Amino acid sequence: MLFVHTDFLPVVESIRDKLETVRVFVSIDDDGGAAPAHSIPFSADYETLLAASPVEYDFPDFDENTRATTFYTTGTTGLPKGVYFSHRQLVLHTITLMAALASPEAGQRFHRGDVYMPLTPMFHVHAWGMPYVATVLGVKQVYPGRYAPEQIMRLVRDEGVTFSHCVGTILHMLLGCAEAEAVDLSHWKMVIGGGALPHGLARAALDRGIDVFSGYGMSETGPLLTLAQLAPDATPRDTDDEVRLRCKTGVPVPLVDLRIVDPDMDDVPHDGKASGEIVVRAPWLTQGYLKNPQASEQLWEGGYLHTQDIANIDPDGYVQITDRIKDVIKSGGEWVSSLEIESLISTHPAVAEVAVIGIKDEKWGERPAALVVLKADAATPASEDDIKRHVLAYSESGRISKYAVPQVVRIVSALEKTSIGKLNKKLMREQFA
Repeated sequence: MLFVHTDFLPVVESIRDKLETVRVFVSIDDDGGAAPAHSIPFSADYETLLAASPVEYDFPDFDENTRATTFYTTGTTGLPKGVYFSHRQLVLHTITLMAALASPEAGQRFHRGDVYMPLTPMFHVHAWGMPYVATVLGVKQVYPGRYAPEQIMRLVRDEGVTFSHCVGTILHMLLGCAEAEAVDLSHWKMVIGGGALPHGLARAALDRGIDVFSGYGMSETGPLLTLAQLAPDATPRDTDDEVRLRCKTGVPVPLVDLRIVDPDMDDVPHDGKASGEIVVRAPWLTQGYLKNPQASEQLWEGGYLHTQDIANIDPDGYVQITDRIKDVIKSGGEWVSSLEIESLISTHPAVAEVAVIGIKDEKWGERPAALVVLKADAATPASEDDIKRHVLAYSESGRISKYAVPQVVRIVSALEKTSIGKLNKKLMREQFA
């Protein structure tokens, strides 16, 4: 049974002859407007089915290990792969997420007095599992439909929204819309995931009063692994220090066994410097890739799920991802973190968005290249050389290696993204080449 929203009629029409297993089509239409011409044989529409259904449902008993969900990774580093989760795993993830978000003394928490509005698609790892938590707690939930900035800002104001989550590009879009200027955002808590939270974006959110912090997980992990919540005794020295803590990958939540290991699966020192791959175990991680035994074996090699994320961990237990294995740049014999360069470039007052990729270099093997989108309303426009000088200043101060200074900077109108708003570096590298 395929549920088709009006927006996707042209897509389904174009692939209809390839849909070998679909027997019934059901239409969904939010607006009631005229649908584009199509030949899809709809059996019913969703609202009619819903209206004819009983209010109560006598749920049959079944084994808790029955598969509940199956969906596909976004495939930013390769072909999409199917992951799956049981009912038991979803319940355990829900309870743990609820506990993790209830634990802070003040701020960066979720409770029964909140108003919840997800800004992550439902198909993206169960909307990060938050709708289950909101339902368990009986919290008011607001679903915006299309992610139109002006509509979202109206909902925040009119519905009293206090808790949301999204990828960084959505937050950037919201902060940049005119409607946001007239809305009080000081009661809004926001978890950013699906990629690193750049320092520049975090500072802009804090300036508007948003209680913003990072969360980390992946499709294979259901997704929650860590949250960048401030410890009860954490006293940031200044705004820069607070931004740094909130942008970290975070501390593992309860029931997550997280290690950072070298290629021999030995733990690296917890000194905030030594890097290795994040490997994890938790009760809710996918047990493999659907119909892909070879990739499943690689995923769980050594008894831990391999994330392919490179990170370090400090003595306080805070994890900091520096790159994906396939995104890491090796220049002049040194590993260069594209995420760190992106975060530094994001602090330039004229920069709206940035992505850093590795490009081939005959002398150094690889060099970083920065693709930059400038703010339309920047007080002073920036050139490609301005961006280079901005990063060079960090190198001269000893903050980063000289190999981390981008050899190439390109001012672009937009960055390639996936369907959920994540930077699509795989496509960027292909286009750049």
